[in-house]
Amino acid sequence: MADTSVRTVAADGTVARHAVDDLAALLADPGAGWLWLDVPEPDASTATLLVDVLGVHPAAAADGLARNHVARLHHYADVLYLALHRPCPGERGHVHYLELDLYVAPRFLVTLHGPRNPSVSLDELLRETVDVAARLDAGRLRPAGPTALAYSLVSALTNAQERIVNEFAQQVGLLEQRVMAQADDDRPQDFLDELFTVRHTLLTVRTMASQGSEVLGRAAALSTRAGGADAALLEDLHDQYHRLARITHSQLEFLGGVTDFYRARTDTRMLIAAERLAVIAAVTLPVAAVSGIFGMNLIVNDATRWWELAIVVAAMLGTSLWLLRWARRQGWW
Repeated sequence: MADTSVRTVAADGTVARHAVDDLAALLADPGAGWLWLDVPEPDASTATLLVDVLGVHPAAAADGLARNHVARLHHYADVLYLALHRPCPGERGHVHYLELDLYVAPRFLVTLHGPRNPSVSLDELLRETVDVAARLDAGRLRPAGPTALAYSLVSALTNAQERIVNEFAQQVGLLEQRVMAQADDDRPQDFLDELFTVRHTLLTVRTMASQGSEVLGRAAALSTRAGGADAALLEDLHDQYHRLARITHSQLEFLGGVTDFYRARTDTRMLIAAERLAVIAAVTLPVAAVSGIFGMNLIVNDATRWWELAIVVAAMLGTSLWLLRWARRQGWW
């Protein structure tokens, strides 16, 4: 468990760092305060530590080491387990799910990270916890307990997602300007790829926010029913996720309007082109029909009869011109 950190926070707010081997002694000493265990890349020994030393339920410990594709919540005795995600845009429109697992109890907070895709750096995975740890060590953050520290960590997740929505909202505005200026009408496929890449990222954020809102709403309800003093913090986190989901949904609706307008204009151009091709086919149909009959039935003599040829050509031209005039009256040309 390389880079695993253990911190204790005393009643007066003093923060101290310890070795992992000191966990059992720290938990047995009420005067040591409460502790925060952060594991960047957990392994099998982490599960043993959670179950045997911290008393976490084995099912919750197993879920923390596995990859969770949706937000999760378990409540065993006095331990609340949460699995939350943060999006990380990758190459070619792919969005990575960066998972943060939290075990919140009266005497401790445990945070686990990952599993991590090799294309995502460890620094990116730990960005929120490193920032919160730096504030805690510097004395700028003085949480009253494990739930308050978990509140700071989860708030950092929602802030990161809100920044992503803000960045992609700017991209949506630029895409709208290009649509209105008809700057990409000659490359519709590439432009639609850009539209759907932005849409995919916003959908991912909305999915994470909606799921986070659901599990934190459940956590707040459980804390309220149990008479916990931290219910207000959990309810505020629920509100943060709910607000983030609404903001992202509004951006998706705006992007959907931009996409619909672009596709409608492109489809209209294709329809006009199809109508003109149909008119061309209708105008040239008499030429094909008369020339086919003329070729099969008239060119059987030894010499060209110019008067017959003139009549046939005049008939073809006259019929085609009449059809073209009729098409213009219908507004098709």
